[in-house]
Formats: sequence, structure tokens, C-alpha cells
Amino acid sequence: MPITVLLVDDQELMRMGLNMVLDAQDDITVVGEASDGAAAVAAVRKLEPDVVLMDVRMPVVDGVSATAQILESGVASRVLVMTTFDLDEHAMGALRAGASGFLLKDTPSEDLVSAIRSVAAGDAVVSPKVTRRLLARFLDDGPAPLRDPEVLDVLTEREREVLQLVATGLSNTEIAAQLFLSESTIKSHVGRILTKLNVRDRVQAVVLAYETGLVRPGS
Repeated sequence: MPITVLLVDDQELMRMGLNMVLDAQDDITVVGEASDGAAAVAAVRKLEPDVVLMDVRMPVVDGVSATAQILESGVASRVLVMTTFDLDEHAMGALRAGASGFLLKDTPSEDLVSAIRSVAAGDAVVSPKVTRRLLARFLDDGPAPLRDPEVLDVLTEREREVLQLVATGLSNTEIAAQLFLSESTIKSHVGRILTKLNVRDRVQAVVLAYETGLVRPGS
């Protein structure tokens, strides 16, 4: 079955361009479009696409609010946010609302297609270093954590260590080298971390690590 995609952007030309790129793929089908967040939420309820390609700055309802509403509704659709700037406060808000990642609007078409496939497969597409930069820029850096650190008590000492390294921007390969473990072992640890913390993907785990104070911006 092809990956179904909903395009959400208030610029018609942007939607047309995205449509042309995605319709050229044998395994991706654009099932609908929306020009604002309210229309996007309604379209997701009706169409239940695999991936929602979401602009953040739109009239009526912005992309952050729309992302939150979509994910709170319990649908299986995953949201991939598109933004103009990599240090975008709105993109950070969308990640905290549950988006599976974000792309810049000038992302090459082949990278866009790859990102959609990754998100549809359950992966996150924000690179760890970009995620860290966003979090360092926009998360509260005061002494008090935003979330109760006790939510991490379900993790073993090793899992907490792996989560710390994930949150500082290391890939599984880099973590494996630092801890003298195999990459498959690290992948298993990450999978258990996601399950225990009840988060959708690696991006959400990183957000939680910062919000609980496990790591701090700049650490």
C-alpha cells in the first residue's frame, strides 16, 4: 500500500510544488490538501493519512495547535512539520506538541521523500544535532525542570545513560562507540526507552530528557 500524505500549507504554489514531487513517487500518494490548521484537523479525521506535511505559520489555526489537536485525537497519522528557519520557535512548539520532526522548506526533494518514508515507518527525521540546537534555544533553562523527573524512574541506570547521550546529539553508532557496546544493543536500549516512557519516537524522548532536567541546554 502506498504511503498516504496530507499537504497543509497556506501557500497554493507550495502545495502544488509538493504535490508534483510526491506524485512522482510510486510509493507515495497525496490524498488531500488544506490551507490552514482547522481544515487540516478536519481532513485528518476524514482521510486518516499516514503522514501530515504541516506548515507552522498559517491563518485560522496555526500548525502547532493543529498538530496538538491531531495527535490528541488518537489518530495514527504522524506529523512532519515544515518551516522556513531551523531555529523556529513554532517548530519547537510543534515538536513539543508531538510532531515526529521537522524539515526546512528548502530541503532537497529527495530528502523530503526520504523523510516522509522514514516518518511513515515510525522513525523521527530531525537530526539529533538540530534537535539539540532547537532545545537549547527554546526550552526553559532555569533551575526548575518542566516535568517531574520521577517519570524517568522506570528506566534502568544504563537506559538513563543512553537517553542522556541521545539527548546530547549522538547517533546510535556514536553511543555504541562511547559505551563500548554494539550498535544493535544501543538500538534495543532506545526501543525500551521509548516504550517505558510512552513516547512516540526519538525526538519526543529527547524533549522529555530536557524537560525533566536529565540534560540541560548547552550540556
